[in-house]
Parts: sequence; structure tokens; C-alpha cells
Amino acid sequence: MATVQVTPTDGEVLPAFAIIGWRWISRNPASTIAPILLPFIFLYFLRIISPASLFPLEIIGAMLFTTQNIGSWVLGDSATWRLESALQSLFVASPMGKIRYLIGIAFSNLIPAAPALVVLAIMLAVVTPVPFLAWPVLVGAILVLWVLFSSIGVAISSRLTTQRQIWPIGNLTFTVLGMLSPLYYPISALPPLWQSAARFLPATYAALLVQGVVGVTPASVSTLLVYAALLLASAAVGILLALRLYKWEEH
Repeated sequence: MATVQVTPTDGEVLPAFAIIGWRWISRNPASTIAPILLPFIFLYFLRIISPASLFPLEIIGAMLFTTQNIGSWVLGDSATWRLESALQSLFVASPMGKIRYLIGIAFSNLIPAAPALVVLAIMLAVVTPVPFLAWPVLVGAILVLWVLFSSIGVAISSRLTTQRQIWPIGNLTFTVLGMLSPLYYPISALPPLWQSAARFLPATYAALLVQGVVGVTPASVSTLLVYAALLLASAAVGILLALRLYKWEEH
């Protein structure tokens, strides 16, 4: 009897992983609150100690920081599925492939982060007038960082050997990346050496680009185009490096 091989398409993978993300929310509603708490803690204290004029910038930073944290969740899910439940072995044995797996697990973790991003977007619109054309740029920057940090998360997870490594390595990696980039503060507030280091990180250009188009830190059109190009170029390099690190095999 002839056998028929069924290859999943992106149209099938995304809904399947969306169900995983939705089930996480439906079974544990607190998962929609947790992503909001950390950026809001930063916003609360920064609102107290920093000038009110910087608050829109800080909200933008909270949105980008929330997006970056998706990478940590992807790392945790992917490592747990591989090390604890051996679920990844089923995906490896299937015709899904590592890229569809990456897209799926990134999409499932975007769902619980979405409420936090929506709340922060509403706050941004309330505290400052946001030009209409700035919203697509903000969404584009979020999507670029989402793909980048999800790739980093799944790549690192593929190299972990024990569950005890998941929490410290995930938190260390994404917290350090988040603190080095000027997400919650102007890059001009950093010491010169720190500024130089920050300019090697894609999130820096995402922050500078969005801050510029929103009008928080005014910049010329040519400068914004440079920020956009540097964001895409640095993100592409980061994704390529992550894919080289990404180990896809049965364990």
C-alpha cells in the first residue's frame, strides 16, 4: 500500500501553536498579568524619579522590553519540551522542520504578551500624541525584535543540558541585553563606553527609531532611515548567528 507523506504548512502550524498559547492563558489567567508587571514596575519608579517629559520614551521602552522577554519564554518552553517531556523529539521526527517549529513556538509566546503590549500602546496614545505613521513603525520594530529574540531563545535552549540551566541562563541573557540597550532612557544619558557597547545591539536601534518617529527624541528623516537600516542589518546578523547555534536533533 502506498504511503502518503503529509507536510505541515505555515497555515497549519500557526493555528496549532496559537492553541498552545491560548490554552496557557485560559488555564492560567495570571500569565497575562505577569508580562505586564515587570515593565510596569520599571515605569512606576521611573515616573517618580525621572522628568515627566521622559514618560512616553519609557512606555516605548516597556513595549520593547516586553517583546524582548518573549525570547526568554521561548527559551523556557523549548528547553522544557526537550529536556522534561521529550516533546521536541516528536517535532524532530515529523516533517515540520526547525524553522516552522521556531515560528510556531515564537507565535505561541506572543499571544500571552499581546495584552501587555496593547495596554502599553493605549498608555502611549494617552500620554503623548502619536503620529499615525508612527504606529506601523512601532509594530514593525516589535515584530523584528520578536523574531530576533525568539530565535536567540530557541537557539540557546537547544544547547542546554539540564533544567537547572533554564532559569539562570534565560534571565541572565535577556536581562543583560535589555539593560544594555537604552530602552527606558535616552542613549545620551549613558556613559560614552556604554553608548558604544549599546550601538552593537539591535534593540538600541529599535528604541532610537521608535522614539524618533513618535517625536520623543526628534530626528531627521535621513537619521530615522539609518536607524531602520541598522535595526534590520543587526537583527539579520543576530538571527543568522542564532540559527547557526540552533541545534535541531533528537535528544
